[in-house]
Amino acid sequence: MFESLIGLVAIIALFVIIARQQSRIGLIERELGALRSLVLSGAPVAPPQHKPVEPAANDSKPANAAAATVADTASSPKDKAAPKRLAKAKIGEIESGPWTTGKTAPAGSAPAEPAAATAKAAQKPDIETALGTRWAVWVGGIALALGGLFLIRYTIEAGIFGPGVRLSMAALLGLVLVGGGEFIRRTGFRLPVQGAAGAYIPAILTAAGAFILFGTVYAAHGIYGFIGPALAFTLLGAIGVATIAAALVHGQALAGIGLLGAMVTPMLIASEAPNPWALFGYLAIVLAATGVIARMRDWTFLMAAAFVGTGIWVVLFMTDAPGANLPVILFIDAVTLAVLAFVWLGRRGGETEPDRGFDWPSIAPGFFVGLSALALFVDPAYAAASGALAGAALIAALVAVALYRPRALALLHAAGLVTVLVYLGIIPPTSVAADFSGGAVGVDGQPALISDPLMLRIGIGLGLVFIGAGFWAARRFAVTAWVRSASWAAWGVVAPLVILLALWFTFGNLDRDLVYAAAAALLVAGFASGGEWIARGEEPPLQGGAAVSFALGGAAVAGLLMLHMAFGSGLTTILLGAAAVVPALATRWRAYPVLGWISVGAVIAVLARIAFDPTIVGAQFLSTTPVFNWLLPGYGVPALAFGFAAWQLARTTDGRPRLAMEAAAALFALLTIAMLVRHAMHGGVIDTGMVTLAEQAIYTLIALGAGAILVAIDMRSPSSVLRYGSIVAGVVSVAFIVIQHFLALNPLFTDESTGRIPVFDLLFLAYLLPAVAAGGLALYIRDKRPKWYAAMLAVVAAVLAFAYATLSVRRLFKGEFIGLWSGLGQLETYTYSALWLVIGVALLTAGVRLKSQALRIASAALISIAVLKVFVFDMSELEGVLRALSFIGLGAVLIGIGLFYQRLLTRAAKETT
Repeated sequence: MFESLIGLVAIIALFVIIARQQSRIGLIERELGALRSLVLSGAPVAPPQHKPVEPAANDSKPANAAAATVADTASSPKDKAAPKRLAKAKIGEIESGPWTTGKTAPAGSAPAEPAAATAKAAQKPDIETALGTRWAVWVGGIALALGGLFLIRYTIEAGIFGPGVRLSMAALLGLVLVGGGEFIRRTGFRLPVQGAAGAYIPAILTAAGAFILFGTVYAAHGIYGFIGPALAFTLLGAIGVATIAAALVHGQALAGIGLLGAMVTPMLIASEAPNPWALFGYLAIVLAATGVIARMRDWTFLMAAAFVGTGIWVVLFMTDAPGANLPVILFIDAVTLAVLAFVWLGRRGGETEPDRGFDWPSIAPGFFVGLSALALFVDPAYAAASGALAGAALIAALVAVALYRPRALALLHAAGLVTVLVYLGIIPPTSVAADFSGGAVGVDGQPALISDPLMLRIGIGLGLVFIGAGFWAARRFAVTAWVRSASWAAWGVVAPLVILLALWFTFGNLDRDLVYAAAAALLVAGFASGGEWIARGEEPPLQGGAAVSFALGGAAVAGLLMLHMAFGSGLTTILLGAAAVVPALATRWRAYPVLGWISVGAVIAVLARIAFDPTIVGAQFLSTTPVFNWLLPGYGVPALAFGFAAWQLARTTDGRPRLAMEAAAALFALLTIAMLVRHAMHGGVIDTGMVTLAEQAIYTLIALGAGAILVAIDMRSPSSVLRYGSIVAGVVSVAFIVIQHFLALNPLFTDESTGRIPVFDLLFLAYLLPAVAAGGLALYIRDKRPKWYAAMLAVVAAVLAFAYATLSVRRLFKGEFIGLWSGLGQLETYTYSALWLVIGVALLTAGVRLKSQALRIASAALISIAVLKVFVFDMSELEGVLRALSFIGLGAVLIGIGLFYQRLLTRAAKETT
């Protein structure tokens, strides 16, 4: 009873508000008539002295419509038919719908300016406007809908009427509301209330009526069983479509209500023998009707909602249907694409398809049609029913529609993504399984049901589709829409490459397969030719934009696959390095920016291969012959090729790729030397299980080399990343030396074998080469990096040289193993003293010539150590002539150093005077 009273009060309040608004509309129309008379008479209009008017009256009629009418009248004051047109407009010319904005005013109409100013003043919102218009209308509409349902509920509980009478009363109420909305629209509301466009009363009454009619039909079928499922289905669908059609005069919100009801209708009506053709035929009609209306009013959200609703029904059918019904799925997907291509994106009049822009509603059909195509490929039930062919047809249809309607670029991305997922899923394929009733969705692996020759033929066909359509569209949009052009070119190379790779893994020989290598070679030629063809269509031509970059990058990847398929691991690594020369040479004829980066890509590919197998051909096939083995061409040829590519790029493009190629050349030169030394020192064994000093020495050399390379690149192309990166590389290399070379892996403490070959032994690799590298780096960065950094490297280089000399003396006396526990001999002890003094003098000389204080301090420290050793250790351990020679040599050296410093100071004094 209380709910019914609320509904009755809401209805009475709604009609009171409507009557009040009608009186205010009449007042404004009389004022507009007087204003029109003044304009027609040509009399000057003085600024009006208005009396205070209620704020709500300002919202009774939109001022822009008044301005349009005044401007239209003023533009033709001599037209005899003008009074008749004005009278017709005043009586009730219908301009329905909340989208009407008064666009009839001709440009340049002077009287429209004061009217526009009045409109701005009338648009100021206040509390009374919000409560009296927008909130009252919306609450009133909701109250009407609920009131109708509450009234039916009351009659049921009270038993006043029978079920038939109740349903008839509800249907009558719904029809009255719909009729009332149409009556008010035709007689009282040409436009929505100014300042309350979202409170369009006719639309809200129509929506409330449609809501009650939906509920009535469903109750007649689902609760009382008065009508069967076929009639209920038809009535509910008709109400939904009619509601969508009524949106042409009532706005998009009403269309959304009708679409929601139409999409929910099949779920409300249960049938013992469901007919999928009836279901999807009905959905096709709803989708087409929605597309027509959405296209007429350009309602993007409505169209996207229709596509989403249809797609959800397709997913539900494919997951819950007992059998694979391919024709039904293909039918609804074809209808979806047809509505998108010919209805929603159809041309109007003589307009042409825009080359720019993106259609957001096309994301929904791209997603759902692509999802159904994916299910046809990978689900065992559909795969067994030749669903792969149907899935390929859907992918081709997506590409065709995207090509026909350029704004539907989302379809291209959907087609490409589905193709990639399908062919990556061949090993192993997957099955999409879902249980919506339990709320669980999962992907389960299945046996290889689709790894058959059919997938081979489909892959070839889809690859040709993507190549042909992709390159044609890329050239077509190369000038007007570079993003679209790049997208087509990208999928034109990505999809065929993924298909080729997947088919090779599934059907080919992974060791060596010349057939698939030939296919990859064809892709190289096709992609390169396509890139050149696209470049010639650019404006100006041959600029090498994004689309050309994708095409040539795809050619480079196809070439990489060709080498892997046609050659063994050793030749593949060597040829990959040599391939970096090809794009560098191509810059002589084409200045495409991507060419230099393709050379850099070859460097990355070679680095990946040697990281996977540093022995180039495998440890079991690597010869034990020093130097002349697979390591020399495997590392040396790429180093030479990278150097030549850097030289060529410096002569043509001279950009960042050239710097990267210089860095790669230097790095591979260091790696070549280091790996050959390691190979010789370990008897042909490169990759041992535990870290040794030789391996650590290689890491140290790489770190020092990287520091030098970064400094060189930074000097040519300054960058804070390169500057600080070079310092970090140097600090890391010094940390390696201190922790690993001097302490953890020192052969004095580990008794590790230093190698059987004299001179080119472990000491040469672990101490002398790092000393030379650190010293050279310190000399190179003296004026390019902070002084502390150069001094640190100089000191480390001196200490490494000292360690090499000392340990070499130890090896000379002890042989291959130089552990401390083997003791010291007298001659060996004396040799250390003499050697340290010689090194100290050498460091002093170098420090003076190079003006390096760090080297002079290191010399002083080393000579001090030698002095302490002679006076403390040699005096107690040496005997006879060796003890005398030790002291004599020390004294001679110290006197010589004193004379050297005196001469140095005397020369400095003469230069200052």
